[in-house]
Amino acid sequence: MTEDTMDITDYLAQGGRLTNPANVPTRYRAELMKIMATFVDSELAGAAGFADVINAGPGIKERIAAARIVLEKTDNADKVLKLMGEFGANTERYANHHPWADRLPRDTAPGTARNAHDMRLSVLNYPLDGWTDAVVMNLLMGLAVDVQLAEFLTSSYQPFAEAIREVAPRETRHTELAAEGLEKLIAEGGTEAVNRSVAYWWPRVSESFGAGVSPRGAALKAMGLRSRSNADLRDAWLQRAGAALDKLGLDRPPTAG
Repeated sequence: MTEDTMDITDYLAQGGRLTNPANVPTRYRAELMKIMATFVDSELAGAAGFADVINAGPGIKERIAAARIVLEKTDNADKVLKLMGEFGANTERYANHHPWADRLPRDTAPGTARNAHDMRLSVLNYPLDGWTDAVVMNLLMGLAVDVQLAEFLTSSYQPFAEAIREVAPRETRHTELAAEGLEKLIAEGGTEAVNRSVAYWWPRVSESFGAGVSPRGAALKAMGLRSRSNADLRDAWLQRAGAALDKLGLDRPPTAG
């Protein structure tokens, strides 16, 4: 390890920020690219999933909301994919030559990954089953995304933090749209179907946070790429998601605490 690299490591550990690929250490670059790839893959896979349910919306307003989610998630991915391109990623091939709509069988166990080349969060490997199911998933996963994006707002790679600052309000609005959609479904007598979907998606969203404590987590914290453990993030989601279900008068799954 060179003296310059040591200087950068110390700088990052003390809360320093990096602004371009030229002065990024090798390990830092690898971890940053993993984080950005997970974000891009998840946004593109999420958009592909919602594209399939646009016409399942029970009305024009609902279809517009679903189409908006597809558009904005795709645009969110593009913002971060451009940053990956600055590190040498083949962005055109990356975005256009991958089966974003592929899913596992619906009864596959929570936490299952499809393959090592697909960095999407594991919850996005499962298919949506109709409109109600899509809205439930959007609420629970949207709350998880809000928690996860808060980590990236303070990323030591400044261009990534700035991109997430633009993305975060959109994602929050997607979550709000889901809550509004569920209120309407419940008012129309759909509580039982909503609770079934909550029971299905709850453990799958929970698994998307990964292992609670890991050596990699400590390294990411030292590099300023993360500030909280996966366990802390999951706990934050459990609290927010549980409160959202309570507000809607829905059942908390047994694992909700």
